Amino acid sequence: MARIDELAEQYERHIAAPWQRNLAGAQRIIFVVYPKEDERRLLVKLKEFEHRTKTAGHGWCELDFTNVFAEWMATQEYREAYFRNPKQLIPKYDREFKAACIARLRQALKDQALNDDSVLAVHGVAGLYGFTFLHEVLKAVEPEISGRVVVFFPGSHDQNTYRLLDARDGWNYMATPITGLAGK
Repeated sequence: MARIDELAEQYERHIAAPWQRNLAGAQRIIFVVYPKEDERRLLVKLKEFEHRTKTAGHGWCELDFTNVFAEWMATQEYREAYFRNPKQLIPKYDREFKAACIARLRQALKDQALNDDSVLAVHGVAGLYGFTFLHEVLKAVEPEISGRVVVFFPGSHDQNTYRLLDARDGWNYMATPITGLAGK
């Protein structure tokens, strides 16, 4: 069985189980962890995850971070100067880009289609790499999570430590991991 199909089956078992209502925001986050080289395969199968979510009786909304940096950069007045001297941009994306990502996630959580029985599927998180930290973006919105946030995560997970793209030191996060390795 293909890795993404196995992940989809494990995801379905998890999402179909009764949801606890008294969880903190960090406990309402689910990371679907897969090897970074499977990013395109996962995106092709994203509708399968949506179908399994809806079959389990939950709503589904998506947030795609793939092009978030390019979209943010396009709004910058001095973008041409930043391209000539990218170091000038570092303090700006360290502060302002992270705030824009948080605002985008916060807005998605306020979507009228979302409720306590809905999933916000967040994908394209590799688009944040090198500009901001995913865990800082998630941490900022934890109190606002009412249903579940499912983060499709290209990287690795080991004992609550996540590594985006397997490229930098990981961080300890209490999200529920789905790794496709059950029973192995």
